[in-house]
Amino acid sequence: MQFYLNGFRPGDPEIHPAGPASAAGPLPEEVDVLVVGTGPAGLVLAAQLAAFPGITTRIVERRPGPLELGQADGVACRSVEMFDAFGLSGRLMREGYWVNETVFWRPDQQDRTRISRSGRIQDVEDGLSEFPHLIVNQARIQQLLLDVMGHAPSRLAPDYGLEVRDLAVGGGDHPVEVTLQRTDPDRAGEELTVRARYVVGCDGARSTVRQSIGRTLRGDAANQAWGVMDVLAVTDFPDIRFKAVIQSGEGNIVLIPREGGYLVRFYIELDELGPGERVAARGITLDTLIASARRILHPYSLDVRDVVWWSVYEIGQRLTDAFDDVPAGEVGARLPRVFIAGDACHTHSPKAGQGMNVSMQDAFNLGWKLAAVLEGRSSPELLHTYSAERQAVAKRLIDFDRDWAARHSARPQDAAATEGADAAGLQRLYTEQGRFTAGVATHYEPSLITGEATHQHLATGFPIGERFHSAPVVRLGDARPMHLGHVAEADGRWRLYAFADAADPRDPASRIRGLCEFLAGAEASPVRRSTPAGADDDAVFDLRAVFQQGHRELPIEALPPLLLPRKGRFGLVDYEKAFCPDLKAGIDVFDLRGVDRDRGCLVVVRPDQYVAHVLPLDAHEELARFFAAFMVEARQPVAAR
Repeated sequence: MQFYLNGFRPGDPEIHPAGPASAAGPLPEEVDVLVVGTGPAGLVLAAQLAAFPGITTRIVERRPGPLELGQADGVACRSVEMFDAFGLSGRLMREGYWVNETVFWRPDQQDRTRISRSGRIQDVEDGLSEFPHLIVNQARIQQLLLDVMGHAPSRLAPDYGLEVRDLAVGGGDHPVEVTLQRTDPDRAGEELTVRARYVVGCDGARSTVRQSIGRTLRGDAANQAWGVMDVLAVTDFPDIRFKAVIQSGEGNIVLIPREGGYLVRFYIELDELGPGERVAARGITLDTLIASARRILHPYSLDVRDVVWWSVYEIGQRLTDAFDDVPAGEVGARLPRVFIAGDACHTHSPKAGQGMNVSMQDAFNLGWKLAAVLEGRSSPELLHTYSAERQAVAKRLIDFDRDWAARHSARPQDAAATEGADAAGLQRLYTEQGRFTAGVATHYEPSLITGEATHQHLATGFPIGERFHSAPVVRLGDARPMHLGHVAEADGRWRLYAFADAADPRDPASRIRGLCEFLAGAEASPVRRSTPAGADDDAVFDLRAVFQQGHRELPIEALPPLLLPRKGRFGLVDYEKAFCPDLKAGIDVFDLRGVDRDRGCLVVVRPDQYVAHVLPLDAHEELARFFAAFMVEARQPVAAR
């Protein structure tokens, strides 16, 4: 983390100076972005946009205040990577429960009325991510995001007690008219109107925003009821502090230890529902859940001392056909103005812990795109990529979840007739689908912002369209061991990771030196073309270089000037742009990620941490063409927003 660029200031450096347009005060009549809903998706989106004081963002919530209990709790490795960009990964890792191993229990072979341990696997395969799979209360995650918003330049905070009653898209500079109604008892029923450039509905499975744009959740219920409860309990079940998948003749449990060392969550299979039957009609009580858990855990005891939260739900997989307000036949003629994210556009079972994670990734995908368009750095056509990318991801999730939920509901005694439901079947499923459940299986297809794999052989460990897989390096300027990917912040900037070729960087023939000279001075350079006059050189593109030499072998004065940029009002030198392999630890990033040592390469990474392109260091024209397709020249007037 860098600070003091424009002068020393005391206090917490993570509390940024307030911008000129603070979000304090009553809801204005016009905003750039109105976010509806303060769930994980809404708060990730708002936390991103809060970093841009020139963008007027507001977030409304029908509830009277922040979430306090219950709901989702699993934070996949990929989500922790995302949270690192917000500066939150350390706190989550310190507070959360680490899912290190998963254990499996089945009916005992000698006595099928009892359960016994049948297997154990490592939860996340080695090398998949530098971060673990965590369990953290959703309410705590949301509070951390609220803190990020409150510490950002815009000082953004939710407007509670407001729900959307109507939404219509018209004309003008703020074309989306939203009618809101107050829900707080003192002013219940009072209406107000807000006009917005863009609206994002993160308002759940019964989303009013989704209904207003004519989108429908389509899919089927699985006719299977499950209960969930967070409890403090005394038990002799030996794996109470492990994630456990328990199948018995009495039903199934997925047991999730919670943060803090004592709390535990039970997902408990209940009876099948009849055709068209809703779970609410069953009259299921907390006592029903506890009794079911005790039967499934036999011969082990369960003495529930306190219940923090409980609920009952039915499994169903549902999806909308698009995540914005543009009809399929009008994509080339209309620009999106209204978006939906999270449960508003996809719902599924919680067994794989993907709901909150995929929802937050929806928002992380959209936030930087809205900021780029509103700040005039990208053309509005960029916004079409949100629905195209995330609807495809959600479709894969729904297909995955249908099989995942069915496997968890399979009866052990059906093993002979049900493929994959044998004693090792569920354990094998967890092993085979580890990349998916860790959140790192997302792959974006070639598009406006994701290139073809023409030069993928230059960096086989950074697949185009997948998340940037960080690796250990040593920072040249101060010999600090760190992860390369951790330099990225949720600030809307593109990252250019230049892996040096074999030539000495002082050699005029060095490809990395040639790249720096092109970016610094060429007319076609995306850095020169898209960085506003008077802004720092890295205001839009954050260039980082990784050299092949050890950090003691490469003098910092050998770096091209662009890797020692002068920034801020004092013209201070940024010494954090160059890195070397961590040879002391025996980790060479070039070998680890399959980077061509002779030619090197440029890995282009989107603001949401996904690899957009892999290019030769000297492919200057190709690099320029890629960004010219959607980036706006800074000297041009801002296009209609």
